[in-house]
Amino acid sequence: MNSAIPILVVSSAAFLVAMLATPAVTKLLKLLKLGKQIRSEASAPIFSKLHAAKSGTPTMGGILIWGAVLVLAFTLSLAANVLRTEPWISLNFISRRETLLPLAALFFAAIVGLIDDYLNVRKIGADGGGLKVWHRLVSYSVIAAVAAWWFYFRLEWDVLRVPFVGIVEVGAWMLPLFFFIIIATAFSVNETDGLDGLAAGTLLTAFASYGAIAFLQGKYDLATFCGAVVGALLAFLWFNINPARFFMGDTGAMSLGVTLGVVAMLTNSLLLLPIIGLVFVLESLSVIIQVASKKIRKKKVFLSAPIHHHFEAKGWPEPTIVMRFWVVAAVSGVLGLIVSLLDR
Repeated sequence: MNSAIPILVVSSAAFLVAMLATPAVTKLLKLLKLGKQIRSEASAPIFSKLHAAKSGTPTMGGILIWGAVLVLAFTLSLAANVLRTEPWISLNFISRRETLLPLAALFFAAIVGLIDDYLNVRKIGADGGGLKVWHRLVSYSVIAAVAAWWFYFRLEWDVLRVPFVGIVEVGAWMLPLFFFIIIATAFSVNETDGLDGLAAGTLLTAFASYGAIAFLQGKYDLATFCGAVVGALLAFLWFNINPARFFMGDTGAMSLGVTLGVVAMLTNSLLLLPIIGLVFVLESLSVIIQVASKKIRKKKVFLSAPIHHHFEAKGWPEPTIVMRFWVVAAVSGVLGLIVSLLDR
């Protein structure tokens, strides 16, 4: 079977699975009263004023994304192993070398995010709800550390590709490098998840770009995995566009951020991540600059951070901000792909 066909079929299947599951998931989230808690005016006056109307909107919608990908992955794998015929064999994209790690990272990071979202909704834990910052950091650090160990020792990966230079052997330095990238990407994506459709649209472009890179490298299982994520994100985005029916939550943003970092490492395209994920970089930088300025200068650089809230505070309509960030993400994704092609 043509190697591109399974990718398109799985992407379409993930879209359909997520779309068909949406009514049931939405009903469940509303039934359990899992509505988003907006930060108080005392702790975030500008954010609270801008988003007060969104209080109570169901969160944890990221379940649709990772749920569709995982259900599809294991269903197709089961069919391939039981039936042992085409097209099931070609559609099975679970492989030890390419997709076992991102699938595992997606699942475990999603579970941590799900717990955090639930505690936040029920107002259990620190600052009115959710895991404490250090609890979250430790949880995702454990996932990143185990993934780094698997990447280095089990997949025996100890080299880094530098565009237009070549392969550089980094040895055991791969462990802290991998760890840092996973944590940084996860929290950067989470910072981006602040407006209806913003995180989903920018993630869609990033996974599509890395899917194309994986395909060009002949890593068809990984490309199919990225395609499945893109399909599920498209379905989620259908309902997440302003006004959102539900929010992604940490269970979606953190897990997809972790997974994006893993995919970047598995394609040996780590140094393309700041280009492909430019929006995530800008969002994180705006937070770092804001915090540093408040501590050192006792002044804010932005009206509100991350930077998408700054534009919102300046009076930009939410859909305008989101769609312009989508354009930036699309352009940066294409630029990353161009660099990858030129490097080949």
